[in-house]
Amino acid sequence: MSFYGCPCETQGLLYGLQSLDTTFRLKLNADKTELLWFGTKILPLCVMAGFLVYASVQILFLQVRVLGVAISSDLSLEKHASNVSATGFHHLRQLRRIRRSVNRDSAATQIVHSFVTSRVDYCNAVFAGGPKVTKNKLQRVLNAAARVVTGTRKFDRGLSQLLHAELHWLDVPERVKYKLSFMVHGCLSGCAPQYLAT
Repeated sequence: MSFYGCPCETQGLLYGLQSLDTTFRLKLNADKTELLWFGTKILPLCVMAGFLVYASVQILFLQVRVLGVAISSDLSLEKHASNVSATGFHHLRQLRRIRRSVNRDSAATQIVHSFVTSRVDYCNAVFAGGPKVTKNKLQRVLNAAARVVTGTRKFDRGLSQLLHAELHWLDVPERVKYKLSFMVHGCLSGCAPQYLAT
């Protein structure tokens, strides 16, 4: 549910939701309800000064998680990119420990695809049209993953050649474009799910 208004109207809206819930015999779960106030970087901090409370639980957040994507109140995806990057580097550090006992062609590539590149590709369409700085965080994860799979060191040359010619991986901006193109093609050809096609 979205609405426009000042913070004082928000408190009234929350109490209105509570009365609406009792009318229809529903219960708003205050532990799972999150309110995100969209605006500039300064506005949410002013709203936080009001400190909205519903059923003795704070529900105003500077960021919320929707389907695993962290969206902040200024609609930047910096936190989401940082989370994906941190998770990817964690898995790469774990893989580096067992790298010598893993075959490059089979297991290492499959492990990297299952733990790292799948996280980079998950919901990456939200990065379309976003700043290059955010996409660069994810690109650094892919570069490190390529080094782990091939066994090259950090300062070895030819990483771009390694990514494209040997591993056949796309860079992050191209991955985003590919995913969007694939979704649009599915919608136009009638192969997409109903909620996307209409």
